[in-house]
Amino acid sequence: MARRKRSFTAFNLSFLDIMSCGFGAVVLVFLIIDHAIEEETRDLNRDLLSEVSLLEEDIRDGEAGLVRLRNDLGETDAEIVEAQGRATRVTEELDRYEALIAAAQDDGFTDTDAVERLKAEVQSLEEEVKKLREASASESGKSARDFTGDGQRQYLTGLNLGGQRIAILVDTSASMLDERLVNIIRLRNMSEQVQREAAKWVRTLKTVDWLTAQLPIGSDYQLIAFNTEARPVLPETEGQWLEVANQEQITAASSALRRILPGGGTSLLNAFTALQKLSPAPDNIFLITDGLPTQGANPPRGSTVSGPERQRLYREAIRSLPGNIPINIILFPMEGDPMAASEFWQLAQATRGSFMSPSRDWP
Repeated sequence: MARRKRSFTAFNLSFLDIMSCGFGAVVLVFLIIDHAIEEETRDLNRDLLSEVSLLEEDIRDGEAGLVRLRNDLGETDAEIVEAQGRATRVTEELDRYEALIAAAQDDGFTDTDAVERLKAEVQSLEEEVKKLREASASESGKSARDFTGDGQRQYLTGLNLGGQRIAILVDTSASMLDERLVNIIRLRNMSEQVQREAAKWVRTLKTVDWLTAQLPIGSDYQLIAFNTEARPVLPETEGQWLEVANQEQITAASSALRRILPGGGTSLLNAFTALQKLSPAPDNIFLITDGLPTQGANPPRGSTVSGPERQRLYREAIRSLPGNIPINIILFPMEGDPMAASEFWQLAQATRGSFMSPSRDWP
């Protein structure tokens, strides 16, 4: 009995072992299948995601292309509308010209009549041009004083001598006596006659004579002398424009300038302020000077003025200039003022004027 019981127990254990092994095998197979399905699903999802990305990229490209097409279509529509408008205008012009031609023909006009009429107008214009040229040749040089320089030089410059109202500013400060400071000091201690005959001052006077001889016959002018103050050389003409055609008055102005004795400092501010008294304003300005100013509206506090201070006074002065007027500068040489040429050249360029530093034998 005990043997059978042990045998049955052993049988049960063997059966349980077999069942356990079979169940484990089933679980193992299931895991293997599940893993295979998961890998396949992952690969399939990866492929599908790649295809989705490509499709999305294609969609984006398509949308961008659609936007470009819409823009091109809009531009094409605008061009079509513009072309239709031009076509309409051309058609209207053609209709108008055809109506004019028909009306002219109804009135008895022919192509021959129109040509003859144009020829007559051209001939009339040619005769008028001929008369103007003859008048210009006959009046040339007679509007102002004659000027003859030394020798047979031709006076070719870049100065703009045109304009209806021309202001000439002449520096009459002590520095206009000579180029060197030591000579200026020496001349100031000599007689008035020696000072009037100083080479630099004589050149200044000849320059004024040359300018007034070149002024257009139909223009007006004003000649203003300045040092620390500014005043017309003919005091009774302050605030007035003088006629270039009045040769006697030009001669009187030249004589008055010769009676002035150079002296004192230089105030460009006062010179430019004097232009404001002229009405209407000048449309061309000539400035004859030899350097940057030494004072503004009032005398300086000290006996000397530094280079930077002179530049400051100059820039303060040009702010008082009337706008949109050419400034033509004739700059004579002066010792110890190296920035003058640069500053005045920039002023001429900024105002569309001209800049000239003449040789010692000019004019």
